[in-house]
Amino acid sequence: MNAEFNPFLTDSYISKDLFCDREYELETLKKRIENQTNTTLISARRLGKSALIWRLFDEFDAKDRICIYIDIYATQTLKDLIEILAAAILKHFPEKKSIGKKFLDVLKGFRPIITYDSLTGQPAVHFEFAQAKEGEQTLGGLLQFLDEQKIKILIAIDEFQQVAAYSEQNTEAVLRTAIQLLKNINFIFSGSNKHLMTEIFTSSKRPFFSSTLMLGLSTIPEDKYKSFILQKFTEKKRAISEMEINFIIEWTRCHTYYTQMVCKEVFATQIKKIDIDVVKKVCSNILTSQQLTYIQYRSLLTSLQWQLLIAIAKEGKLYNPQSANFLQKYKVGSASSVKKALDALIDKEMVYRNDDIDTTSYQVYDVFLSRWLERTY
Repeated sequence: MNAEFNPFLTDSYISKDLFCDREYELETLKKRIENQTNTTLISARRLGKSALIWRLFDEFDAKDRICIYIDIYATQTLKDLIEILAAAILKHFPEKKSIGKKFLDVLKGFRPIITYDSLTGQPAVHFEFAQAKEGEQTLGGLLQFLDEQKIKILIAIDEFQQVAAYSEQNTEAVLRTAIQLLKNINFIFSGSNKHLMTEIFTSSKRPFFSSTLMLGLSTIPEDKYKSFILQKFTEKKRAISEMEINFIIEWTRCHTYYTQMVCKEVFATQIKKIDIDVVKKVCSNILTSQQLTYIQYRSLLTSLQWQLLIAIAKEGKLYNPQSANFLQKYKVGSASSVKKALDALIDKEMVYRNDDIDTTSYQVYDVFLSRWLERTY
């Protein structure tokens, strides 16, 4: 007997029916693209920015606008980015199409090595550049070819902050130069490192300064998420009450990935009538399954960093990490040593800093890790 389709997705986007809310952000992005305005999209990891991009793609008819997505998180050089971009273009414009034949002819001019996966048929492109200028010319040539086709194109570059770590020091300038004269291509630059993304696009010393409009993602409104969860369980003839849904939202802090994961695991129990004990057992099992990983984190941190991480987890959301009350309550040392340890945890992406208009707060980045620390210590 085949398992029933689980409507709670954690690693992919399938359709708008399985996508929760983001109506404002979706409409904002759509209007900007239609008005030829590039956007910088910033959010904490696992809040759903990549899924939002794919949801946006659904809004455009392929006859009117071609949408291309690339994730450059694993790239280390401009060459890596160019290869991923070239492969993505080949995927959208295969050789059997007339535009694909034209693109392949242009691509061959840059002497690539093109291979295709024997199972998926997906293309891979590799270049060997003798000089840096060859890479810059290749990037410019690929984008210029697309721009000259007189079709609207949207390119979303995910984890864009990675360009700041490239071995080529002028990568941002090269990209900005290649992009700024394009007439038919728009871009979404998305990233999860708030500090780096903000620096790239708002510092007057950087090439991308004031070249886009910003858009930040926060958690989905609780009422929207609760309605979505109830709807999906009800559609599959699973009974779940407001109490269980409230517990899930609170326990996962309404953070998209973690909320989806708990709902996914609750659904996977195949229990038709879900009570609070079922939900709590699922949450406990999730933490237990991650325990070996979390224990290893301790060896990666100093004693103070580990103690501070535990303290932040117990607080849930910390507003005054250098206050006398906090320092005394958790016995984590002086204000100066806590500041240094906190900066290190932020740099390691163990702690997330959230800046509002009036306040700054800190949370353990991984909600499950936070709940495990809270339970264990």
